Amino acid sequence: MKVNREMVAQAGLKLLNEVGLEQLTLRRLGTQLKVQAAAIYWHFKSKEELIDEMATMVLAEGAPNLLPTRRSADWKAWSAAFGHGLRKTLLAYRDGARMVSGTELTNTEYMKTVESIGSRLLEAGFSFRQAVVLLSTIYSYTLSFVMEEQAVYPRPNERSPRYDIAKRKARLDAAELPLLRQSGPILFDKFDRRYKEGLELVLHGAAALKDQ
Repeated sequence: MKVNREMVAQAGLKLLNEVGLEQLTLRRLGTQLKVQAAAIYWHFKSKEELIDEMATMVLAEGAPNLLPTRRSADWKAWSAAFGHGLRKTLLAYRDGARMVSGTELTNTEYMKTVESIGSRLLEAGFSFRQAVVLLSTIYSYTLSFVMEEQAVYPRPNERSPRYDIAKRKARLDAAELPLLRQSGPILFDKFDRRYKEGLELVLHGAAALKDQ
C-alpha cells in the first residue's frame, strides 16, 4: 500500500483518538496503516514533524468555526467566535489542545482566518498591538482551558476518576481551605459555562482598554 503525507496525518488523527498523544508513535502508525516504518519516516522524520502536520490539518479544518455567523457583527462577536470556535476545534480530537500546543504550522490556511479576524479588530478601532494581544490572549486562554478540560474528560462524557468532585471535597479541610473546598463543581464540571464566563472577562477587559 502506498501512502502519502495527508494519508499518514489523517491516520495519525484517527490513532490519536484511539490511544492518546503519549501512545501515538510512528511505528504504531505504520502498523495501523499496514506499511513498514520506513514508509512513515519517508514523509515524517520524527513524531514532532507528524504532530505539526496533524495540528495544521485540525486547525485548517476548524477554521470556518472561528468566524461569526454574520460578517457584519461587531468586534466582540468576532472575538467570541474565535474563542468558541477554537475550543470546538480542539475538543474534536482526544488530547487536541496538547497536540496543537507549541506546534509549527505547515501551511497558512488557519492563519488566513485569523488574519481576517485581526483585520476586523483594526476596523473596530483597536491598535495593531491591541489586536494582536487580544487574539493571542484568547488563543492562550482557550488552549490552556481545553488542556484542563480534556484532563477531566479524556473522552467526551467520560470523566477521569482522578477528578472525582466529592472525593476532592472530602480531602480538603473546611476550616483551612473553605473556598477551594467548595470550588470543585465550578472548576471540574460544566465547562461550557465556565469557558463562556472566562471569555467574557477577557472581552470586557479588551473593551475597557479600547475605550481608554
